[in-house]
Amino acid sequence: MNEELKEYLEQKFGTPVRIRSVKELGLGGTSKLIGEHELKGFGYGKPYLVEFETGGGKVQEVVISTMKGDSFGHEHFSDRAHILLWQYQAFNKLPKHVRALDVGYFTKDRRLKSAGDAEEYFIACEKVEGAEYVHDLTRLKEGGRVRDVDRERVSALASYLADIHAVKKDDPALYVRRLRELVGHSECIFGLTDSYPPGSAFITREDLMAIEKKSNDWRWKLKERTKRLCMVHGDFHPWNVMFREGVDFTVLDRSRGEWGEAADDVSSMMINYLFFGLLKTDGKELDEDFKGLFELFIAEYLKQTGDYELLEVIQPFYAFRGLVVASPIWYPNISLDTRRKLFNFIRNVLEEDEFDYKKVDGYLLKDR
Repeated sequence: MNEELKEYLEQKFGTPVRIRSVKELGLGGTSKLIGEHELKGFGYGKPYLVEFETGGGKVQEVVISTMKGDSFGHEHFSDRAHILLWQYQAFNKLPKHVRALDVGYFTKDRRLKSAGDAEEYFIACEKVEGAEYVHDLTRLKEGGRVRDVDRERVSALASYLADIHAVKKDDPALYVRRLRELVGHSECIFGLTDSYPPGSAFITREDLMAIEKKSNDWRWKLKERTKRLCMVHGDFHPWNVMFREGVDFTVLDRSRGEWGEAADDVSSMMINYLFFGLLKTDGKELDEDFKGLFELFIAEYLKQTGDYELLEVIQPFYAFRGLVVASPIWYPNISLDTRRKLFNFIRNVLEEDEFDYKKVDGYLLKDR
C-alpha cells in the first residue's frame, strides 16, 4: 500500500515523495503507528495520518479518511461519495474550519485517485434502439385500437417485474430506509408536495398536508414487512422503457437504489394506464381500453408472483406516483378534471387497507 500512497502523493503535490510514517488516528487524538502489512485498512472508514517528505526536504502531514457504511443513509458507495464530495466543496468556505486538500477514491486495485478538480460528474451509456413505451400509450390516447401486441407488451412488462422482484435481500434496515425515502426524499412525497404552487384550483394546502400525514402513517404500518425487500428498477414508467419489435425491450434510468419495495415499480407503471385513460376523456371518466390494460398488468403480475400482499402495501406508492402525474410542474397542460380525479385516487387509496384493482373507477370518481 505504501507504493500506491506514494504514487498518489507525488501526483497530488507534483514532487518526489518519501513516506516517513503512517498512523491510524483514534478517538481523543490518540494514534497508532501502522506498518506496511497493516495498511489494508485504507478505505474502511478509518482516518490515517500520513507524514511524508517532499523532494525539497520539506516534511508535511495529511489526514486521509473514508466513511464507514451504516444504516443512517450511508449504505451505498454513492451515499458516501456524495458526502465526501460535499465536504471537499464546503470545508474551505467556513472560517476556522480545517482545510480540505483533495477528494478522491480508491480503485479496485487499491490505488488512490484524485477527483479534486471535478466540477460535474457524468455517466456514459450505450445507445439503445427503439421507441419509448409512451408512444404506444399516446397512440391509444389519441384513439388508436388496442392490438394484440399492446396486450403482449403489458404482459411482458409485468413478467419482467415479476422476474426481478423474485430476487430478495435480507436487510431490514435498508427496507426501512426505502420506506423513509418514499415519504421524505426530495424526489418523493415530501419533495412533490412542496413543489405544488399555492392557491391551486384542484388541491389545497390542507389536502397536501393530509396526504403527507396519511403517507407517513403507512410508513409506520409497513415497517415490519422487511422480508419484502427485493431487486427493483425504481422508476419503471413508460418513458424509461424502449421497445423494438414485439416484446423486445430495454429499460433506462434505474433510480434511487438497487433494492426496495416491489410496489414501487408496479405502481409506477400502473398509474400511467390510469393517467392516459383520463387524458383520453379529458378527465371525465376512465377510458375502458386503458382500464383493461391496467387490470391485465396487475392480474398478470399477481399470477406470476402470487404476491397478493402487494395489495396491502401499494397504497403510499400510489400516492407518490399520483402526485407525480397530477403535478402542474411535470404536466402543466392537463385539465382540472384530470387532476381532481387523480387526487381522488390518492386520497381514496390511502384509506384502503387492501387495494381492489377491480374497483379503480370508484377510487377515481369518489370525492372525499
